[in-house]
Amino acid sequence: LKMSTLKVNTIQNTSAAHSSTPEQIAQGRAKAWCHFTVSSGTPSIDDSFNISSITDNNAGDFTFNFATAMANTNYAPLSTSEVGSGNITTAQLVNGGSATASVRIQYFQIQTLDGGGNDVDPAAGAVAVFGD
Repeated sequence: LKMSTLKVNTIQNTSAAHSSTPEQIAQGRAKAWCHFTVSSGTPSIDDSFNISSITDNNAGDFTFNFATAMANTNYAPLSTSEVGSGNITTAQLVNGGSATASVRIQYFQIQTLDGGGNDVDPAAGAVAVFGD
């Protein structure tokens, strides 16, 4: 099997209505993403790209390990989680941009608008990482 390289300056759809440079495509797509579920306190990957595993640090505290490390620490991770009954669960970044091989995210359940809450395992969630 022989591999080939295609080199172009612009990629365009067939009607010439939309075009992108290879740089725009490379910089604008997620470099890693993961959909996960948590059952009995154990996170598992349902589907992913460039996420090799999830480390369970504590309740609601997970490290998402990249199969291929990011080129630098200037990446932008985003996450969301399933809403619990009667509460709001929010994701907070623990080590965003401090490691190239993983990103650590905690999931916090807000119990009232006045405050209060604790780290909690969400039933499900998703993570996406953009950058180099």
